[in-house]
Amino acid sequence: MKPLYFYFFTLCFCLLFTTINAVAQDTGSIAGVVNTLDDKPAAYVNVAIKEIRKGTITADDGTFILKAIPSGTYTLIVTYVGLQRQEKTVTVVGGQTTRTDVTLSENAAQLNEVEVTGTRQVVTLGKANIAPLDLPQTTGVVSRAVIENQQISRLGDALKNVSGVSLTQQRGGVAETFSARGYSISIAGAAGSIFKNGVISNTAGFPEASTLESVEVLKGSAALLYGNVSGGLVVNMITKKPKFTYGGELSMRAGSYNLYKPIVDVYGPLAKNLAFRVVGTYEHAKSYRDVVKTDRVYVNPSLLYRLGQKTTVLLQGDYLRSNLTPDNGVGSLNANQQAVIPTNIPRSRFINTRWAYNNMDQTSASLTVDHALSNTWRLNFITSAQRTDISSYGAGVPNNNIAANGDWNRSLSRAKTRELNYTGQLNLNGRFSTGPVEHQTLVGADLVNIISVTNAFTITSGGKPVTTYDKINILDPNKYEVRTDIPDATAITRTTSPSYRMGVYAQDLISLTDKFKVFAGLRWSYQKAVQPQILDLRTNAESRSATATKYDRAFSPKVALIYQPRPTNSVFASYSNNFTINNGVDIYGQLLKPSIVDQYEVGSKNELLGGKLSANVSVYHIVNSDFAQMAPLKLDGTPNTDTNVKEFTGETTSDGLEVDLNGNLSRNLFFMAGYGYNYMRYTKTSTVKGAPILGERLINNPAHTANATIFYTFSLPQLRGLKLGASAFYTGARNGGLNNMVGQTPEFNRLIPLSGFTTIDLTAGYTYQKISLLAKVSNITNELNYLIHDRYSIMPIPPRQFVTTLSYRF
Repeated sequence: MKPLYFYFFTLCFCLLFTTINAVAQDTGSIAGVVNTLDDKPAAYVNVAIKEIRKGTITADDGTFILKAIPSGTYTLIVTYVGLQRQEKTVTVVGGQTTRTDVTLSENAAQLNEVEVTGTRQVVTLGKANIAPLDLPQTTGVVSRAVIENQQISRLGDALKNVSGVSLTQQRGGVAETFSARGYSISIAGAAGSIFKNGVISNTAGFPEASTLESVEVLKGSAALLYGNVSGGLVVNMITKKPKFTYGGELSMRAGSYNLYKPIVDVYGPLAKNLAFRVVGTYEHAKSYRDVVKTDRVYVNPSLLYRLGQKTTVLLQGDYLRSNLTPDNGVGSLNANQQAVIPTNIPRSRFINTRWAYNNMDQTSASLTVDHALSNTWRLNFITSAQRTDISSYGAGVPNNNIAANGDWNRSLSRAKTRELNYTGQLNLNGRFSTGPVEHQTLVGADLVNIISVTNAFTITSGGKPVTTYDKINILDPNKYEVRTDIPDATAITRTTSPSYRMGVYAQDLISLTDKFKVFAGLRWSYQKAVQPQILDLRTNAESRSATATKYDRAFSPKVALIYQPRPTNSVFASYSNNFTINNGVDIYGQLLKPSIVDQYEVGSKNELLGGKLSANVSVYHIVNSDFAQMAPLKLDGTPNTDTNVKEFTGETTSDGLEVDLNGNLSRNLFFMAGYGYNYMRYTKTSTVKGAPILGERLINNPAHTANATIFYTFSLPQLRGLKLGASAFYTGARNGGLNNMVGQTPEFNRLIPLSGFTTIDLTAGYTYQKISLLAKVSNITNELNYLIHDRYSIMPIPPRQFVTTLSYRF
């Protein structure tokens, strides 16, 4: 497929240089600020020029700029869902910026009453501030309004609102795994697909979601901007930022299973150019699962400093202590047979040791400097550091060792890990014209250093090694006497594994005309995984792991054609790729290069009813024709039996469709709905023992997913302040467990087929002046289904539960 994007690049640049020689138009710009009636900045307000196809959305501080406007007199239109339309006459002079400010007819409180779902919001994860209709990629945004109205506390509950994205695994009850377009993202920073404020974040222990401003999703390949990330999606958690107006909120959340969760949010100015914000929460809860409990503390302070008119400095930090009970769910009967989920036992059945623990401490800090070089060029610098320490102890995973009668000889597992993440990125954004052709350009570089530290332990009791701790029966807990003592665990080795990732990238959104645009970008990525160092804690002797230092390099292009028949409609076709890192060697003994995954997407984005409704659809085709699988023969032609020796002869293919419909039809009503279809399977395999099965769907990828949410706030005098809402989430049939392999022994099926399921949540609330009460019943039908990791972590979904939040805003 490389010739395809090579010729596509050539075509794009030929079009560009052909038009450069055209006569330049005499153009200028319009810039200003939109404020509320009480002189507060109005964010995400639509600003457009009536006579031509130009429009934008105000930033957080209410500012806007419209560039490359031909000289003349125009009507500037300012609109926002549910608020009075404003019009203003402006005159543009060539080579100059016309300054015009607009004041809305409503105050900030009235503006905040409108619960916008954020469908037209620029996705900051895209780095270049490209307008949604101009971005040739499918995105999703879970706004603050959705997070608050659904009373979301976990990232997985937020991402259910994004079409085609599903929570497919809960790993040991302490982490979540998400899937989209046939690919999954994991928890560690080394996995590199979950971000916080644009930088890599480790999400073990469940990141705090109740205090987020929003959650952004880029679907498909984001390798152009972020390098080695998932080919299905990347996620960005946006925290709340300081404001130069005093305010805040005090909340108390309570619910089923002794949940109580106070939340504090305070912000305001400390000086003329310095503002602060402090967000914090404490959570204590038991669970529908026996024994399981949660204790969490989260604090997120931040400072924003305006260094003159052109520079802002944002300093953010957060701390999370998350003490959880590790939980492998109800288990499965899986010893040398196809796994059987014991559906006749209670959803609450707990099979770990009663004293098991998983304690995490995470601290992070980031510094963001944003500097305006001019009206059209900005420089952005971000640096961050994060430290994640996890200490856990409990029963070993019940993988292929629970007998058909439910007996399980439990072993023990002790772990202590540390992950250190250091990141830095520099981005230059600008707009310029070459004749009548407009450019929106991004040039940048990033660097990531991740250090992973793991410890190995010996476990003893009475001075003797513990291989089998005890025997239990997961079907009949009373069959055997259960041990409750905690054997000694002593760390014997410490392994340190550093890795480095860096990349340089450039992209350009080229507006050939008002209707035709071309997007072109390229990134070069470099990765180095250093040979791990092992320290023997008993002798202080150091050694090196057998795993050699590995270097990987890859180019990641992206090209797209964009056609906009009207200012509110956009159709795009794009090619991009991403890469995956491989382990093993080829038949010549050389380390394997990365696999290149080709992605094709066609989509349509539409803003209807004056921006009150957005309707998007996309179709994608993703092919990994570089899939590494076991080589059938050695270099000398004899049969190969070493699974570490591979060749690039396999292939996976993922085809799918995604549909989104989101609307703010009035200041009282918002809704969002989505549907996703995916068909991810092996399309080329070999007949060698250990190879995948041709045509088999990959695990943890539902064929169908859907979501729908609607909220309505009454404004009639007798019902004013009353809010009603409902949400429904569907996860289709899928396979858990493990994919099968050619010639596997024993020959039982490794897949665990799972049926589809739907959960329905109902919400009611009431607001009086500054006080609001919100109550929700989730999974109202008490649906039972499972989230599965491998063949052993079989986690029942939560049953019907109740949660309520009482809030006071000031």
